[in-house]
Amino acid sequence: MTSARSELVLGIESSCDDTAAAVVRTGREILSSVVDSQIAEHAPFGGVVPEIAGRSHLRAIIPTVDRALDDAGVSLDDIGAIAVTERPGLIGSLLVGLCVAKSLSFARKLPLVGVHHIEAHAYAATMEHPVDYPTLALVVSGGHTALYRMDGPGELTKKAQTLDDAAGEAFDKVAVMLGLSYPGGPSVSRLALEGDGTAIRFPRYRAKDGKPGFSFSGLKTAVLYHLRGQDALRPTPPPEEIENKADVAASFQEAAVDTLVTQTLAMAEQEGLGTVVVSGGVACNARLRERMTAAADERGMRAVFPSPAYCTDNAAMIAGLGWHRWQSGQLAGLDLDASAR
Repeated sequence: MTSARSELVLGIESSCDDTAAAVVRTGREILSSVVDSQIAEHAPFGGVVPEIAGRSHLRAIIPTVDRALDDAGVSLDDIGAIAVTERPGLIGSLLVGLCVAKSLSFARKLPLVGVHHIEAHAYAATMEHPVDYPTLALVVSGGHTALYRMDGPGELTKKAQTLDDAAGEAFDKVAVMLGLSYPGGPSVSRLALEGDGTAIRFPRYRAKDGKPGFSFSGLKTAVLYHLRGQDALRPTPPPEEIENKADVAASFQEAAVDTLVTQTLAMAEQEGLGTVVVSGGVACNARLRERMTAAADERGMRAVFPSPAYCTDNAAMIAGLGWHRWQSGQLAGLDLDASAR
């Protein structure tokens, strides 16, 4: 018989600029999920500063773990295993979470599980919406844009990825061009609500030789040249001189979303898969959710998204996938190391 303790996993996530901890039962039931954001600390720089991120994790990690336990109404005595992000991410940030997880594992004699951040993102949607495997997973964020065939929790085979920039990175760069606040993705999306997505026909990446994939560098360049008036030698105008900024934001967003939707569903059809799960920070985008859901429905497919809170970095997805790894005996030793790749 399974004990109550063996059902609970404490997850720890510190791969970038969010310090997170969560308690999850049997891989799906989220008892608590706490995220300490560093947005205010990085906003003056317009992006994540690794040294600042690492130091902030050091200050926040223990209070965040304590709060996750309190919110779940449990103590470390009730925890059956510790799951922690071990790759990929900023090496200094990863090491903070990893050291705390290994310390708790050693002190409490608890099983330790290392979790791949991208595999956890792909799993996140299935915690709230059960799916039949195999399925296709689109992980789309500031650092990643890739398609995976998912044959089970954490059983991923990469099928396609961006040839250059991630979709989220493109949103951030366009936000800088338009003088919008950090983080860029939500700022572009808010401004796009005021604009016309058909006002400017920005380029869309299309499959090469029948192989779906992604590219966003050309889209970023198209936005830049639109703002410069097609003169490569002309400096980018200051934000206050840009006309119809809302139309630029909406048209850029439409092009980015169109690329994500068409390429993802083309791969799903190619693989003969009827369900698509979409996760990662960009999966919060309302236009992406709307377009992907409608386009999938038209093709007789199903599109699944996590709640916005579980699209961005969180520890619930780490604990959830960690439970499956723990149950299948995929444990780590105290020599578990972090990897940026």
